[in-house]
Amino acid sequence: MYSTILNLHSYWAFLVLAVLTIATINSIVKFVGKKEYGPKDFRLALFTIIVSHIQLLIGIILYVVSPRLSLFSELGMGGVMKDATSRLYLVEHPVINIIALVFITMGYSKHKAKLSSNAKFKTISIFYTIGLILLLSRIPWHMWLGI
Repeated sequence: MYSTILNLHSYWAFLVLAVLTIATINSIVKFVGKKEYGPKDFRLALFTIIVSHIQLLIGIILYVVSPRLSLFSELGMGGVMKDATSRLYLVEHPVINIIALVFITMGYSKHKAKLSSNAKFKTISIFYTIGLILLLSRIPWHMWLGI
């Protein structure tokens, strides 16, 4: 079960990164170009938040069924924090990615309250970019890409 959820979490992450990158670039380009906010922009922002939240749910399930979780009882919090790999998987990756999802969610929620297209694109650009940077900073690249 663990390996299935791990694979799903890894492959779904490609979708999240692709959609988030497209939504971020779209909002930046249209903000700079002073374009009108349309239904396609709304759907892209909505789809981004949906796939991101699904990834969070998959990640929470993965975290709970992970054999690494037992390291907290075996090593204690101090032991986990001393080991870079354990710290990444058990603390940094989940916490930073939840914070990233909070930024993405805030951006989506705040953009809906804006009245002008430029303000909508600016809000999405800022919050989605922060979320994307945070996500990229805590992906275990060495495991994900087989480096």
